[in-house]
Amino acid sequence: MTKSSHISRRTVLKGLGTAVALPLLDAMKPALALAGEKKGVPTRMVFVYVPNGKHMPDWTPAAEGDNWELPYIMQPLAAVKDRLLVLTGLAQHHARANGDGPGDHARALAAFLTGTQPRKTHGADIRTGVSVDQVAARRVGQRTKFPSLELGCDRGAQAGNCDSGYSCSYSTNISWRTETTPQAKEIDPKLAFERLFSQGKPTEKYRASVLDAVLGDAKDLKQKLGLGDQRKLEEYLTSVRELEKQIAAATKLPAQPLPDYPKPDGIPDDYQQHIRLMYDVMALALQADLTRVGTFVVANEGSNRSYSFIDVPDGHHDLSHHGGDEAKQMKIREINLFHVKQLAYFLEKLNGIQEGERTLLDNSMVLYGSGIGDGNRHNHDDLPILVAGRGGDTIKSGRHVKLEKETPLNNLFLSMLDRMESSVNELGDATGRLDHLV
Repeated sequence: MTKSSHISRRTVLKGLGTAVALPLLDAMKPALALAGEKKGVPTRMVFVYVPNGKHMPDWTPAAEGDNWELPYIMQPLAAVKDRLLVLTGLAQHHARANGDGPGDHARALAAFLTGTQPRKTHGADIRTGVSVDQVAARRVGQRTKFPSLELGCDRGAQAGNCDSGYSCSYSTNISWRTETTPQAKEIDPKLAFERLFSQGKPTEKYRASVLDAVLGDAKDLKQKLGLGDQRKLEEYLTSVRELEKQIAAATKLPAQPLPDYPKPDGIPDDYQQHIRLMYDVMALALQADLTRVGTFVVANEGSNRSYSFIDVPDGHHDLSHHGGDEAKQMKIREINLFHVKQLAYFLEKLNGIQEGERTLLDNSMVLYGSGIGDGNRHNHDDLPILVAGRGGDTIKSGRHVKLEKETPLNNLFLSMLDRMESSVNELGDATGRLDHLV
């Protein structure tokens, strides 16, 4: 077997108006080691948000430690159970009213990654804190093409009154670059894909396939690679091609009948396909080291989307105010199950991408959760939080850990930042680091 020549981690395949970044190859490890990367492989951090809380009895595992069983809502995650760390007892205090009255949904999303109280206003004077993803992006973002990647399925907003006197910017944005500036999310998978790979005008790039434009460069590179790297390169380019095809096909699908709620912007009309395309874009960005920090808002906070395609025609937010009605709670858990099925799709994809002796999931921390516990109570303690991935072998997963009640969620974030080589001593209402990850 021939050995690969040493190449830079920043190597890209180039074509007209296009640059395709590459996955981690064995030939890149010497360069990464010189650059100070631990074991030649970077750690990634992704935050996935779902709105309106969970049906907590079907979310929370009954047993603690490593002798636990997946509750109903988590059952789709069976294939990656050993990569899960479920944390019970975390709270986001500044999502509570604290004298500001109603507006729990707006505060839930605005405070989720910041740990600070959003100023109650629907004017231009919005203010909250810098989010944990942007703290990491400031410290490791210079090593990648994009400091961070913000994705979603519902349109964001920077103005308007969306929740009891709170600006729409609070209930539609999770990432905050500064105290007054949310980081806008991309909801169109085609535009997100174009952002990752285009170097010229979008109209130039989309005259032909991304890969068609760089095939010559790819052929030259293959001659420098060992058989293992050649195989890995082929698999990666195939995944890029497949995503291209899926996005192209999604734009041609016939429109579906609209349920009785405002249609979110973006394509495709099929919601599951939309979510999975965005997950595919995120996976490609992580695999090619285009970014190491990402956020994905599956639906804006307070979303009243109908889930008629899983036989739940009711609005999500309406159902979350179940008032103890068992039938409504069973519908809520089916929505929760649907969201977790999409998460499983993403995690299994990451776990199927090999990076040296580990997988991309092993080298990542994917936090999944909501800023509300039970939607009926609007509580912001005992939040539904899990961390998937092993953070580059720095997290002991395959466990359910019960923490002391009211443990600040930001304590977890401080510990995650440590694993991103982005340590800070203060973040929102953090009181210290979480020792339970190892």
